[in-house]
Parts: sequence; C-alpha cells; structure tokens
Amino acid sequence: MSIVVENYRRIRAEIPPHVLLLAVSKTHTVQKILELYQYGVRDFGENKVQDLLEKAAQLPSDIRWHLIGHLQRNKVKSLASTVHLIHSLDSERLFVELAKEAKRLNIQVSVLIQVQISPEDTKFGMPIAEVIPFIATHFPAAQGHVQLKGLMGMASFVSDKQLIANEFNKLRELFQRVKAIPDFSHISILSMGMSQDWPQAVQAESTCVRIGSDIFGQRS
Repeated sequence: MSIVVENYRRIRAEIPPHVLLLAVSKTHTVQKILELYQYGVRDFGENKVQDLLEKAAQLPSDIRWHLIGHLQRNKVKSLASTVHLIHSLDSERLFVELAKEAKRLNIQVSVLIQVQISPEDTKFGMPIAEVIPFIATHFPAAQGHVQLKGLMGMASFVSDKQLIANEFNKLRELFQRVKAIPDFSHISILSMGMSQDWPQAVQAESTCVRIGSDIFGQRS
C-alpha cells in the first residue's frame, strides 16, 4: 500500500462517515491521484482551472472534480462542463457568467458560496451579511442552471484554535440560517477545514474537509 493511500486511510478513520474527505491534489501528479482512485476515492480538489482540466483529460471520467480555488470569470467557459462542484462562488459577476454559460450548454452547474469568515487579506469570499440577500436575489431566477449546494469558508491561518473555532462556528450559524429558508432547506454541503484545522471544522459540523498535504505530502 502506498504512503498516499495509508495517509488517506488514517485520516478517513478519524473523520465521521458522513463527512466528505476531499483529496486536494493541487501540485501533485496524476500517478498519485491514480493511487487513490484505485483505492476507491472519487472526489479530488484543484485550485487552478488549467490544472483541473489537464488532469481530468488524463484520468478516468468518473472522477468528481471540485474547484476549490478562486475562479476568474474568463475561465468559466472552459470549466463549466467538467467540474462537479465549484466551491468558490464569491460575487454577482461570477454568478452571472456561470448562469450564462450553463444556460448556453443547457447544463446545471453546482456551486457553494464562498464566505469570508477570516479578516486575512489573502482570503476571498462574500461578506456574511451579504450572503442571504444574494441568495434571495439571484438563485430563484436561475435555479434551473446554477444550483446552490451549500457554503464554503477558510479560517485564519493561525495557531489560535479558539479563533479558528469561532470563525467556523460563524459559518455554521449562517449555514443553518440559509437552510431555514423554505426554498433552500435542501442544501447539504458545509465545506470548511483543511490539513491544519480540520478537527475544529468537524467539531463545528463541517460536511466536507479539504485535505492536501496530510494526504499527498509536500509538493511533487
């Protein structure tokens, strides 16, 4: 058994069964992805559209590709028909572009709204106060082509576990408020937690943790 599979097995055993362990394969080789694929893993995350498309072209078609990095509007056309879930919808302009392309292709694009829960400048996301008005304004009109599946957030990159927990709890509370809206009670994905903070995310009721280095090791 390869070290990549051993790492995945170890982490999977520590995470509740209902939580998706998303293997973040950014910067890692097709061969390493294949090792996990052969073990039975189907969900992989990439930060960059070009990397996702290049790997998708070389790997089995039943892989579910997740875009977890910032998405530029000019990349939407190349991505829309390949991606399983976009974790990083963060603006009205990006929503409009996604809806336009999905309608043109007559497909459904599944998205998470990325929410800004950390004050760090390097973090993208929609401010918490804007999320529910944004959903109410945009999603009913495009529900046939852009499907809201949940929320995503990234906590501050710090050693203060209580601060991290507080940021995750803010996102969980927002998630619960969105689910309380009658037309959106079906949303089920709360994507939060990475290699350095997934235990706090799971405690805050994350349903999807995004783990790269703890599975694949350092950059290939």
